[in-house]
Amino acid sequence: MNSPVSISFHTIIKIDRRKEDAIYLQIVYQFINAVKRNLLEDGDLLPGSRKIATELKVHRKTIVAALAELQEQGWVEILPNKGTYVRNPDRVSSAVSVIEAFRQPPGQAPYYFRKELILDMPILEVPEKYYFTDGTPDYRIIETEELIRFYASMVKRKKKSDNFPTTTDGNLFFRDQLSYYLNLTRGFHLSRNYLLPIPSREQIFSILSRLLIQQGDVILVENLSYFLPNMIFSQAGAKLKTVPLDAAGMDIDAIADQFKPGEIRCVYINTKCQYPTTVSLSEKRKIQLLQLAEQYDFIVIEDDVDFESSLFKDKGESLFRKNAGNRVIYIGAFGSFFDPGFQMNFLIAPQDFLAEGKKYLNLFGKPNFMIEKTLAEIIHQGDIFRYQRKFQKIVAERKELFAAQLRRCFDNQITFQVPDSGLAFWIRFNVSLSLTALQEKARLKGLLLPSSCLYQNRKVTALRLGFAHLDEQSMVDAIHLLKEAYWESAGI
Repeated sequence: MNSPVSISFHTIIKIDRRKEDAIYLQIVYQFINAVKRNLLEDGDLLPGSRKIATELKVHRKTIVAALAELQEQGWVEILPNKGTYVRNPDRVSSAVSVIEAFRQPPGQAPYYFRKELILDMPILEVPEKYYFTDGTPDYRIIETEELIRFYASMVKRKKKSDNFPTTTDGNLFFRDQLSYYLNLTRGFHLSRNYLLPIPSREQIFSILSRLLIQQGDVILVENLSYFLPNMIFSQAGAKLKTVPLDAAGMDIDAIADQFKPGEIRCVYINTKCQYPTTVSLSEKRKIQLLQLAEQYDFIVIEDDVDFESSLFKDKGESLFRKNAGNRVIYIGAFGSFFDPGFQMNFLIAPQDFLAEGKKYLNLFGKPNFMIEKTLAEIIHQGDIFRYQRKFQKIVAERKELFAAQLRRCFDNQITFQVPDSGLAFWIRFNVSLSLTALQEKARLKGLLLPSSCLYQNRKVTALRLGFAHLDEQSMVDAIHLLKEAYWESAGI
């Protein structure tokens, strides 16, 4: 009789109870890896489930579930009254003729392909312990388990076809609920027919560029502006022209001075929280921009992605609400504080425009109607308002702490204003220094400053620093490391 393999299972299987993966699946993944690495060999007899459970300090039922999954995948064979044996389905039989070893592709392609420098993303991916972003939420605030509860509840319903799309118009229940939510929170009077849900912002800008831009069309943006739409519009053939920016937002008088009627195709603008400076467009300039759009015959693309992070009840009227969409295409986000898998973006525009835009969604794959239904349930049951209040409360606290830490660590070395909206601060240095040198010194200290956060030219030396993803201790540590790197870079 064969003896069970003598390997210690705690040396090949490490259980992390902080992970979202179920424990039995963690065991499955690591068991398979052990077989592939020949730590467990084909034909090995495994100890009993009770012994493995005792060694790994888990319930025996967890081991039974893991072994059942491994058997279904062909990595073990359970023989009644004999035991459980390791199997390696990847092992090639010695009877099979020898096949030439697999070769990896060359490092450089031996053929021509198109390269787009325009689409290079200014983002570093470095595993530093601390990091800043250009303004992202903390996805831990709204626990993913709560969202999964909605998802699981919807999936388990007996009548799974209820409220699911039966036409090409998509998930009508979700669009109904989303339009209700937008009408309630943004003061719109909108039916679902003027609303197109789209999973990502990249897809929105891609669709807009296909529908609106022809080679050589002029798109106006601020002289400091958001790189994502800029690169997508440029890649589509648009000519980006910059407009001066001040404390009241985009200088609308400068548009009238520099351009003539018919020369402008679109103006892209975030009226509530300009990227990267976080300034808001004044009410006076909102009216000016809408009047100029009529006079000069151009379209305004209004990006209101930061609406959910605004902490004030009086958020100011959007251009879309003032104009009723005659000259304004409205971009928004729903659930931006959820785990990315549960977020949604949307376009609001005339029906025929959306009907054409819907055609391009097919290029990105079919919509995830299960997620849409889940989001609809979150709105329908009212939990979205509870989630938003929790998110905004924590954002307000972290914003106050971030401002206090900046004042304590930098004093008169920087200039900034606490933003009304958004999840980032615009910080200008009062002394001259190289931001790339600051970035490198920060990295050596274990702090990542992505290139997307750095802004430097002859007039500006500034950082756009996100704060909302940092808890209290991480925030204090990150700003302290930034201060140390600054003192070294500035030679103070």
